[in-house]
Amino acid sequence: MGDTLLALSIPVLVFAGGIYAAGESWWRRRHPAPPSPYTHQAARLAERAMLVDAERIVDSAYETVGALYDGPSAPGARFPATGVTPGAAASQGRDRSVPAPARRG
Repeated sequence: MGDTLLALSIPVLVFAGGIYAAGESWWRRRHPAPPSPYTHQAARLAERAMLVDAERIVDSAYETVGALYDGPSAPGARFPATGVTPGAAASQGRDRSVPAPARRG
């Protein structure tokens, strides 16, 4: 009797697996999953959002320091250097001669 139950359990398991697969297929058709975040459309949308963010960052940076790149707006206008005195701007070691390194023999 044990061999008969073992022999009949295989077709029962195959039949149950088929019923489960048919039910799952029907359920997935009625309730589709949301789109995957790894699709080509999602990649294009993410790229577009990244470009918009990059443009916003560059535009805000240009608004902050754009006057330095545009130059003076009026002839003779100067941008003062902050924290630099005229004496400190000149290099002190430019006119000194540098001694040659000693040779080892």
